[in-house]
Amino acid sequence: MSFCVLIVDDEESARQNIGEFLKGKGHEIIEAGTLADARERVKKGEGDVILLDVQLPDGYGPNLIMETAMLAVRPPIIVITGFGDIETAVDAMKNGALDFLTKPLDFIQLDKSLAKALEIVAMRREIAHYREQQMKNSNFVIGQTPLMKIVVEQALKAADAQVSVMITGENGTGKDILAQYIHANGPRASKPFIAINCAAIQHTVLESELFGHEAGAFSSADRKKLGLMEVADNGILFMDEISSMPLEIQAKLLRAIETHSFMRVGGTQLINVDIQVVVASNRDLQAMVKEGSFRQDLYYRLKKIDLDLPPLRERKVDIPEMVGYFIRQNNSRQGANITGVSPQAMEALLKYDWPGNIRELANAIERALIFCDGETIALGDLPRDILNPR
Repeated sequence: MSFCVLIVDDEESARQNIGEFLKGKGHEIIEAGTLADARERVKKGEGDVILLDVQLPDGYGPNLIMETAMLAVRPPIIVITGFGDIETAVDAMKNGALDFLTKPLDFIQLDKSLAKALEIVAMRREIAHYREQQMKNSNFVIGQTPLMKIVVEQALKAADAQVSVMITGENGTGKDILAQYIHANGPRASKPFIAINCAAIQHTVLESELFGHEAGAFSSADRKKLGLMEVADNGILFMDEISSMPLEIQAKLLRAIETHSFMRVGGTQLINVDIQVVVASNRDLQAMVKEGSFRQDLYYRLKKIDLDLPPLRERKVDIPEMVGYFIRQNNSRQGANITGVSPQAMEALLKYDWPGNIRELANAIERALIFCDGETIALGDLPRDILNPR
């Protein structure tokens, strides 16, 4: 696999010698003789790996290390100096340099240092490729709305950080799909994704569902049951409609998140877990905190990263892309061969305000395919609510 190496050194002969060695290894070479030139190269995203001299005509080379810390993707940096200064080496490593070599260069050592750097680059490429494939295969349509792109960008950072995430938005905006997207694009992708709808479970049962119970914990507990927190260990636990959770269970959930441990109902032994918690709500949790129906400490514990999904009426530019996705999805399910939507039908879809958001659009397209007699969805194939909005 070929990589691009940026050589930053004011000595042309040094750049040539290193360059010839690296070209012999099959790598592409970019050269910079000054710190300013190196900064321009880095700003343009040039160089998978940087070989950086310490003393440059226009500044102190290792300053570039601290500057690259602000980049979204920081290239591995190997510092090279003719002074062999231990203090410089320590400072460089503290600030993020991958390795430190002295002149005259030992090419065997350089090769070993580069091998470590290239492993990092290769891993990043694999992750980027994996994410690209996940985005292609995902049923989460990002679209062109700027606000939606920001939400997705933040979701990817939340996935990497593995911290608690709070997703808010109206019913039908795709909160559960965004939670699955976070799972698919983070380091826990190969681990469990366990979802629970807190509003769909009786309050008396919710505690047992989350934490499990021991045999004999209550009258109907004839055997031990693992809770969803235990099943989700090393993965993600997604709790939808978290606003429906009773205060007494909120307290137990907070303690479990803070200590990474809990006890089953009727149990005496602590169970340790490593989970990333993602929650969703269509209600204003901050208002619930003020009125005392949701714990403030739990609210801030869950809201390390908050993602607010815009309603479909605020991202109508994305409707054509969503319609195309839902047509393809239903073609596969129904064995149909619908190729598109008539201009009149698309105009109606774009004019409608979609109180049920993406879920309502998905249902409308599924219905339209059932009634469609040709290859194109016509105006008459759409639900009456869309044709005659109130």
